[in-house]
Amino acid sequence: MFYWLMKYVVIGPVVKAVFRPWVVGRANVPASGAAILASNHLSFADSIFLPLMIDRPMSFLAKSDYFTGRGIKGWATRFFMSATGQIPIDRSGGKASEASLNTGLQVLGRGDLLGIYPEGTRSPDGKLYRGRTGIARMALEAKVPVIPVIMVDTDTAMPIGRRVPNVMRVGIVIGEPLDFSRYTGMENDRYILRSVTDEIMVALQRLGEQQYEDVYASTVKDRLPATASRRS
Repeated sequence: MFYWLMKYVVIGPVVKAVFRPWVVGRANVPASGAAILASNHLSFADSIFLPLMIDRPMSFLAKSDYFTGRGIKGWATRFFMSATGQIPIDRSGGKASEASLNTGLQVLGRGDLLGIYPEGTRSPDGKLYRGRTGIARMALEAKVPVIPVIMVDTDTAMPIGRRVPNVMRVGIVIGEPLDFSRYTGMENDRYILRSVTDEIMVALQRLGEQQYEDVYASTVKDRLPATASRRS
């Protein structure tokens, strides 16, 4: 009820009126049943626009830092993230990664939509980077389709490090679902997981025509000056 109220009564109408986001391919999102929406990641705003423009409730796996801030700002961020369907996860790796996987599988097990950024973090420069294989494990274990999604101009509307967005139109392009049922039972084969992940990234690159770099975005961020890395 809370999610519905925020999306359709409070936050959604305001965002739509101010930014007038456009959507292509909305019909590619199934009317019912679980599915993964795999999106490129240009801006913090991606996690706001996509859930608000999808006709069904959906959840995103978001880094836990957004839910642990203090003071009024921390409360406001935590409230907003919860209102737009974000689920906090620990991205430190190891057991935390396994817990994140299980959280995503719980969402899919309920028959809901799950949003994932296969790159694992925001692109530091607008390029598309190598995908993490966690999305492949979820898709194969849950036996659900993966729907590629491209966010357009969200990095211009809300650049990394900016607190107040630029008022402008942003877009969302939703591609046709990818079916990986041919790999059923192979979710523990790391070569299959890499193949599935790469197929997802190819679909994203073709849909959005972003320049692709076959390295992890996190590796690129680690090479940036410390001040720039903190902002992303």
